Amino acid sequence: MYSSYWKRIREHWGQRRLDEPTASEIKQLAEHVRTHVLRRRNARGGRSAAEHLIAALRCLYNHAVNDGLINEADNPARRVPKPRRLPSTRRGLQDHRLAEINQIAATTGNDPALDALLLRLHTETACRRGGALALRPEDLDEDQCLIQLREKGGTHRWQPVSPTLMAHLLSHADERGATHDGGPLLRYRNRTPLTRRRYDHLWQRLGKHLPWVARQQISTHWLRHTTLTWVERNFGYAVARAYAGHTDSATGDAGATTTYIRASLQEIATALAALTGEPHPLATPPER
Repeated sequence: MYSSYWKRIREHWGQRRLDEPTASEIKQLAEHVRTHVLRRRNARGGRSAAEHLIAALRCLYNHAVNDGLINEADNPARRVPKPRRLPSTRRGLQDHRLAEINQIAATTGNDPALDALLLRLHTETACRRGGALALRPEDLDEDQCLIQLREKGGTHRWQPVSPTLMAHLLSHADERGATHDGGPLLRYRNRTPLTRRRYDHLWQRLGKHLPWVARQQISTHWLRHTTLTWVERNFGYAVARAYAGHTDSATGDAGATTTYIRASLQEIATALAALTGEPHPLATPPER
């Protein structure tokens, strides 16, 4: 993520010494990046670009401090605040909107089976794209209907899935060669591992068939919002937090409280069973 911003820093300050730029100059460069950012439909005034530039400089100067090239007190990037983040425009989708998305994905395109599987995977597990792309055949626990997700920050977690989704993941892996070579599970028909570009093409196609998808810039992350909102409303904050795979590294009272109210894997499975309408091996029986 930082590479493009390091390139800009090199273009502007490549010939300068590390101890030359000042905090005010960093602020000016961040403003320059913000005003010259590539405009997209979902752009929000270049705030993210300015934030990422400052973060890239902080990373650069942290390495310089650790290597003894400058003193911590001379680190100018630490004295420049990042722009305040605006509230996210993402939200949970209504049931009929989610049904429209699934219907179009499963009936159009050059590989509707793959796209339908992707949407089912993200809707059931609320996983991120990186977690889905990192799946391997050995990450599937068929007996307990669990998949192992590897997501940002190097986190690993076991997430319950429905028997239906597990069956289709196993079938997909077997039909497209993942079971035999042990590589990435999700693949194209030619057995090439999936990349993030598949997601881009999927949502571009959905936007052509469903104008509201294009207008609101709906993406895979909206499915995560949809599922976690439903889980929180029906099973509470602790279960939703565990369902999302959030760690206990948050600071403040809320972060400390989660140490004591951490939800179990059985509670996550119970929420999933209610969401999908399918029994799960780890779910708590209804009579309890």
